[in-house]
Amino acid sequence: MTMHLTRRGLLAAAALFATVPAFAQTAPKTDQAAILFKIVSAKDEVVIGLSADELAALGGSDAGAVAKALASKGTLTAWQYAVRKAANGDLEQAPKMRIGLIAHDSLRVEPYATPLKVIAHD
Repeated sequence: MTMHLTRRGLLAAAALFATVPAFAQTAPKTDQAAILFKIVSAKDEVVIGLSADELAALGGSDAGAVAKALASKGTLTAWQYAVRKAANGDLEQAPKMRIGLIAHDSLRVEPYATPLKVIAHD
């Protein structure tokens, strides 16, 4: 089977590769009530939120610091975040429940960017 690349196909591929990495590497905003991270395992994904103080206690403010702390401690307790409707009807990211994370070889921690307002947890 022979594959023919057209100019339009090449331009579309170039546009895709030019935009996807920039979005995927978006750093979390540090002025939020909580910094959000996506924890990805072989079975599921969960969004967690950590405050600036919690991140400082872990030794950093990025996904690498969270992953390193989880690997070194073996477990990590954090607030799971989910989308909900505010009293005025707007959507927001809010704490749902406290969860425990257990370190695993196939676990991945990613920054999680959201256009929604992020609500602080206790």
